[in-house]
Amino acid sequence: MTRTTVAAVCVCASVFAAAPAFADGGGASDLSARQLADEAKQELLDATSLHITVANRSDTGRDVRTPATFDLRLDTDGNCAGSLRMGVGGANGGSVDLVKRGDEVWMKPDTTFWKTQVGGGSGDLAAQLFDGKYVHGTTDDEMLKGFADTCDLDAFRAQLDDGSAHAAQQNLSKGDATKVDGTAVVPLTGSDKGSTITMYVTTDAPHRLVRATEKGADENLTMTLTDYDKPVPSATPSASESVDISKLNAVNPNETPPQA
Repeated sequence: MTRTTVAAVCVCASVFAAAPAFADGGGASDLSARQLADEAKQELLDATSLHITVANRSDTGRDVRTPATFDLRLDTDGNCAGSLRMGVGGANGGSVDLVKRGDEVWMKPDTTFWKTQVGGGSGDLAAQLFDGKYVHGTTDDEMLKGFADTCDLDAFRAQLDDGSAHAAQQNLSKGDATKVDGTAVVPLTGSDKGSTITMYVTTDAPHRLVRATEKGADENLTMTLTDYDKPVPSATPSASESVDISKLNAVNPNETPPQA
């Protein structure tokens, strides 16, 4: 999983309870902050699919290889669809569209992505040879597998569960009801290693996490979760839109890119 994905998981894990504090349902006004957090965690662990968006505005230096944003729909069958934009701290690492169905993967980088993520002559040549095309292959290819791992909902949930098992048992405060994108929520605020973490959990049952933020001296992360249990779009790029990964692996970095 990408570093931004892991950081986003930690936003939640650091304030989820290590031990359950379940209540027998009810509205948010009837539950403590810890009970709401625990129910939200369970809803995440039980979800069969999610739409996850993350924005990383942290001030940790320029880095073209860390995603600044991603927008992914993913499920427990290993399917996903979405995009990533690379580069934090003002760096521009390009963007890539990503589709995965089973063990098949399609990725369509833009020109900047090819030049910054692949680099050298290989990146320049790939940018010209595959411009506007999806690179298609399976998770047997290491590069495609690396991106496909971002689509792993089970890995996301495992890190959430493992991380919360070691979380500090700090107090959570329950704020006044508000709205996130039109959804009524209750903010739950805690702290971890100098950062303030806020989780926005729906006021009505089932109590689900719809947004989490982490803000500190250098950290500024926002994760939004929607479409619990809604299917991932099943459309895949056509053969005419795709190039086999073997052609990328055969790119010679010493070859001169064709002139436009």
